[in-house]
Amino acid sequence: MKPLEITDLVDIAAYELERQEFRSKILNLKRARRVQVGELITLVFENRDTVWFQIQEMMRAERIVRPDRVAEELSTYNQLIPEPGCLSATLFIEIQDQVNLRSILNQFIGIDHGGTTWLTLGDESVEGVYEGGHSKENRVSAVHYVTFKMSAPQIATFNTPGQRITITVDHGDYFHTVELPRVVQERLIDDLN
Repeated sequence: MKPLEITDLVDIAAYELERQEFRSKILNLKRARRVQVGELITLVFENRDTVWFQIQEMMRAERIVRPDRVAEELSTYNQLIPEPGCLSATLFIEIQDQVNLRSILNQFIGIDHGGTTWLTLGDESVEGVYEGGHSKENRVSAVHYVTFKMSAPQIATFNTPGQRITITVDHGDYFHTVELPRVVQERLIDDLN
């Protein structure tokens, strides 16, 4: 997918006027790209439109108007747009228990160090590669970015109608596998192609 450029963005005043329409469209798009893996983890697979929305929302929230600051946001968020042969997702650790939030979240320290998140296509597994810097020895972020890079044969398997595809998160005591819903697979086939 082609990275976003400054000319793809809308200034914050114009965005504010159309925000409800944009927001409704993107939330519907994200619903068909969301996968719940167990009780605490959700992955939302990103594409150019979802990343565009994140940039626009960040510009709005932080009142970013200077071209150099907009360029910084583009540089940061364009990394979420999947490259050819890849799927990119934002992984959210979603904890409702506010009293024990920190202790539950700390159980996920190191989730981004590798060997924890897998996309399985038939007999083959593709390890999720995390963007670094979201956990330290004693703290972990609730938001992570993960990429699944596939070979041409794996993409062909992914594109096969009816192919069973699963996502697994295996970290400490948290082990969950879920089948990728057909509607999500269809959206991701579009991304891969």
